[in-house]
Amino acid sequence: MEASLNLAQLIERQTGGVDGNYPTAVDGLTLYRRSADPAPAAILYEPALCVIAQGSKRVTLAGREFRYDATKYLLIAADVPAMAQIVGATARMPYLGLKLLLDLGDVSDLVAQMDTARQPVATARALAVGTLDAALIQSVCRLVDILDSPQDAVVLSPLLRREITYRLLIGPDGQRLRQVVARAGQAHRLTRALSWLKGHYTEPLRVEALAKQAGMSASALHHQFKAFTALSPLQYQKHLRLHEARRLMLAEALDAAEASFQVGYESPSQFSREYRRLFGEPPRRDIELLRGRAKAGTHLPAGVSARKSPTRRPDLGLHLGALAEY
Repeated sequence: MEASLNLAQLIERQTGGVDGNYPTAVDGLTLYRRSADPAPAAILYEPALCVIAQGSKRVTLAGREFRYDATKYLLIAADVPAMAQIVGATARMPYLGLKLLLDLGDVSDLVAQMDTARQPVATARALAVGTLDAALIQSVCRLVDILDSPQDAVVLSPLLRREITYRLLIGPDGQRLRQVVARAGQAHRLTRALSWLKGHYTEPLRVEALAKQAGMSASALHHQFKAFTALSPLQYQKHLRLHEARRLMLAEALDAAEASFQVGYESPSQFSREYRRLFGEPPRRDIELLRGRAKAGTHLPAGVSARKSPTRRPDLGLHLGALAEY
């Protein structure tokens, strides 16, 4: 409890009491502050550790709900699309949290130094909620604390990021990370499939070709893919297309038809239906709402420098694709 309170004070100091998303001088570390509950947001998560210092959050993956607060963390071991919603944020008790992207190179290096007997034997889902222990929360606090010194952030952040990764690996959910870098495991093959999909999402999906990339049979791929991401390969591709189309409309000012064709849709009407199903609004209305929030300073994009005064508002910048993230 004391460590969470300390983390809340550190985040509040860095955000200056102003709602927004705050990328920092530490590579991959973003701080978040909200004084009201935003609408649920569709997010394409990358491998990351998410920690809440104050408040709570609900994340839904394919119908399964994961809820965490200042006593728990959210671990994402691979790229997965999910719905996220902050719960219970108020002006007096704002939501304060952070996300630290995980370097799979560090994961691989650390696993190589650890006891190989602890390597995973089965595929585990890529997303989990775990209990924050004292060592992990203290490591996270030290990482946020060094933001006050740009030199400390440059020199010490790689060491602290590595320490945090190590704490996760030796914890109860470490298998979810180890499986991703264990070359003999199914999860490593699945991450190859995910990487291939991310590079070829505009193309028609042939499960046989994807299975070949993963070194698996088509039936095994379909079963293991869903166990790992909670989605079928086709559903996963659809999420990639829709998230990229949203980014194109926000950041590059494409209209819905142009964006849909660029990401591989042949039918704009089908694109609009699936877009609304995922994001809750038709494309044009969704973009208008996000731009309005940007002007109001509520959902702010990535791009603010941590070297700016913490009391300044985040720069609206050009990175509008992060507007819905929190």
